[in-house]
Amino acid sequence: MTPALGIIIGVFVLVVALGLAARRGHEMNLEQWSVGGRGFGTIFVFLLMAGEIYTTFTFLGGSGWAYGKGAPAFYILCYGAIAYSVSYFLLPIIWRFAQARRLVSQADFFAVKYDSRALGVVVAVVSVAALVPYLVLQLKGLGIIVSEASGGVVTQQVAIWAGSAALVVYVVVSGVRGSAWTSALKDVMILAVVIAIGVYLPMHYYGGYRAMFEAVEAAKPGALTLPSSGMSPAWFVSTVLLTATGFYLWPQFFAGVYTARNENVFRKNAVILPLYQLIILFVFFVGFAATLVVPGLKGADADLSLLRIVEHSFGSWTLGIIGAAGILTALVPGSMILVTAGTILAQNVYRVITPTATDRTVSLVARSLVPLLALASVLLTLRGGETLVVMLLMGYNFVTQLFPALILCLGENPRVSAASVIAGIVAGELTVVFLTVTSATVATLLPAAPQMIKDLNVGFVALGVNAVVLCAVALVTRPATVSAA
Repeated sequence: MTPALGIIIGVFVLVVALGLAARRGHEMNLEQWSVGGRGFGTIFVFLLMAGEIYTTFTFLGGSGWAYGKGAPAFYILCYGAIAYSVSYFLLPIIWRFAQARRLVSQADFFAVKYDSRALGVVVAVVSVAALVPYLVLQLKGLGIIVSEASGGVVTQQVAIWAGSAALVVYVVVSGVRGSAWTSALKDVMILAVVIAIGVYLPMHYYGGYRAMFEAVEAAKPGALTLPSSGMSPAWFVSTVLLTATGFYLWPQFFAGVYTARNENVFRKNAVILPLYQLIILFVFFVGFAATLVVPGLKGADADLSLLRIVEHSFGSWTLGIIGAAGILTALVPGSMILVTAGTILAQNVYRVITPTATDRTVSLVARSLVPLLALASVLLTLRGGETLVVMLLMGYNFVTQLFPALILCLGENPRVSAASVIAGIVAGELTVVFLTVTSATVATLLPAAPQMIKDLNVGFVALGVNAVVLCAVALVTRPATVSAA
């Protein structure tokens, strides 16, 4: 066993222990298991939100894109800051509505707002469909980290199975409380690790940041600027807007809002989180530093750049510490995804099919679904070959289809009918599936359009179809009126 692998195994054990300890003193009914009894203050809500933001996508995907794509990677830095600013106004509105009605899932919000169980089921299906590639992303990153840290002794497949088993154990036992406790450990390690290597590596190999960027530009001309076509400024701006729009529509973020003790929690976090986003810069610095130090990584292998340069520079012990931090970036969001998906399916599908089910039964169903969801995600992970960023963007295209429905119901009563919202969501999601299966882009759909139009993020095509269908159905249907709590 290598020192790196020993450290990572130790962190695995610690994570499970923290998860098991988190449930002490709490009866794990559905409300406690899924939203922590709605008693989390600023620090725990911050940890949950940050825990979902700084994932294997940030740790490996951000450095991988800086290594392989160059300047386009900076879109990752931008969209979070925009979403956090919007959260100052948006999240208190969602929290007040959910708190008054004791909601436990994202689908609950839409079902009650539009007075439509059918819409709740549709949102539930969309939410889980979006969560699966997000969980696959975490498991893929986990497999990469353990395999690299062990020097190939532990294969990615074995690491993915082992990590999933650890996730299932503490998620079933402690739910969202386990996620919050583990987030505290994760954030301390990520802050220390990412800043340390993001400062040291450019200084060690290049003598500073300016020298590093000059060397990268000399070796790969144009790497530090957006190209005139493809991932151009039009792609950059549209991708930032699309991802910022869908940011809080991820069901685990949405449900995380319900855990807060009061609405001022979100206003405080909206001030802090944009600054916290600056940590991603140090991830980029590692990716750029690796460009010339460990050259030759192509395609999905670019996601290995951070681990390869750390191993090249420090050896096994340091790789183990950094790998352990990376493991936590997979386990924390992975646990939130499993809690959220289990809650959605139990609350908004099983309860609709079986309206006489008790709260205890629904809670048991939610926890029973966790191993099944984990198994399905593992099988999909073992089949996938896309980069981490590509998988995340695909998930964003799914959740963003809920944006029109959210905006149109933020007032006292929704402005359109549930039927129009359902029609728009279904049309948008079918478009996403078509675009994904055919690998279509705006350029292939509109080959005669100006280059700026052709470079737009293709997710806006699905969102446009959604909006058109929603408006058409809204003209012939009437919205519901939601009664006061």
